Amino acid sequence: MNLVITIITIAIALSTLLAIVSFWLPLMSPDHEKLSPYECGFDPVGSARLPFSLRFFLVAILFLLFDLEIALLLPLPWGNQLEAPLLTFSWASLVLILLTLGLIYEWLQGGLEWAE
Repeated sequence: MNLVITIITIAIALSTLLAIVSFWLPLMSPDHEKLSPYECGFDPVGSARLPFSLRFFLVAILFLLFDLEIALLLPLPWGNQLEAPLLTFSWASLVLILLTLGLIYEWLQGGLEWAE
């Protein structure tokens, strides 16, 4: 128990010290170039506050969905060590079928088309 308290105390002290140092260490010297919306040296052509198309968000959400699907299906091969491997396989198949139906629906609705 004494070792655990010592490790927790060291971790808290180290994180507090690093947080304090990170506030005092950086040099803040804003100038005209750093305060401009473009730091590449070119003059801005248009507004920097143009709205994004919703298609970018749709692609990002689709990527997160299929990334989450891979994370959920990754332990599937170890599922046949369980008592009911057929139940595990059926739930995984249901998830895949639902995601495939959603992707087909988006595709047929034209949500994945970039040109209109």
